[in-house]
Amino acid sequence: MSLKEGAALDKLITNNPLAAKDFADRCAVEYADVSLRDILVRVRDYVHKGHKLLTHPLSGSIKPGETPYKSILVSAAPGQGLDLPSLRIIEDSIVTCDKFPIKYPHIPEHVLADFQEVDRTLIAGALYKHSSSK
Repeated sequence: MSLKEGAALDKLITNNPLAAKDFADRCAVEYADVSLRDILVRVRDYVHKGHKLLTHPLSGSIKPGETPYKSILVSAAPGQGLDLPSLRIIEDSIVTCDKFPIKYPHIPEHVLADFQEVDRTLIAGALYKHSSSK
């Protein structure tokens, strides 16, 4: 799938600069240099506007307090109304995130790069699966 003029593209909301760069040609990307929790809140705001979650906000086996990065795919456009399953999932994810304090507040750059790659790999698989199912 490539970026096409006028095409409605799903939106990737991320705080991972590697994912933002690598997937800009596959979907609309909203990048923000914010915390993982702030990404969850941004996604919740999209869900409130009628967008649907296309990937689970807490995918992967790394707890929210252990990684600073998260990339989440939401529908390109809002639906006809609030998607209650998406709302429940994103609100539960924020509550779960709040349960885990930040375990490593000062992460070295080379470890940050590893966390970026883990998040990029997780969302790459989801993007591939989602785009091949259309």
